[in-house]
Amino acid sequence: MTINVGDRIPSVKLKHMTKDGIKDITTDELFKGKVAAFGLPGAFTPTCSAKHLPGFVQHADQLKQKGVDKIVCLSVNDAFVMDAWGKQQGVGEKVMMVADGNGDLATALGLELDLVPNGMGKRMKRFSMVVQDGVVKSVNVEKPGAFEVSNAETMIKQV
Repeated sequence: MTINVGDRIPSVKLKHMTKDGIKDITTDELFKGKVAAFGLPGAFTPTCSAKHLPGFVQHADQLKQKGVDKIVCLSVNDAFVMDAWGKQQGVGEKVMMVADGNGDLATALGLELDLVPNGMGKRMKRFSMVVQDGVVKSVNVEKPGAFEVSNAETMIKQV
């Protein structure tokens, strides 16, 4: 079952790179305050690298001006890959790059994407959501292959 408005984000442990190395972060910690989160199938993939992540980097200041405490990029990649991709994309402090390496969050949210036939394993569907203190306020899940409703411009209208 896919996560819906009004649902609480499930409690899952994720990973992210810090100046001191890879650290655990729980969804309970991650989703404190007002959070603009977006998930995507994979780091360094075409749409994710050309449009999805760059849009949130470009519009980070607008989202923060509208009261967003943090912007979080989620993907079923490891923390090393998420960190390298963030550096390559120049995210700096604008977007927090968080690894759902085992796909635990993707599964718990009902947003798992089966790309096994494409040789890419189980991934995360493309989506965005606004979360306030762990509760989903809006959620936008893309149809397979689409990039229409999970972009930063849509998120700006929802926060």
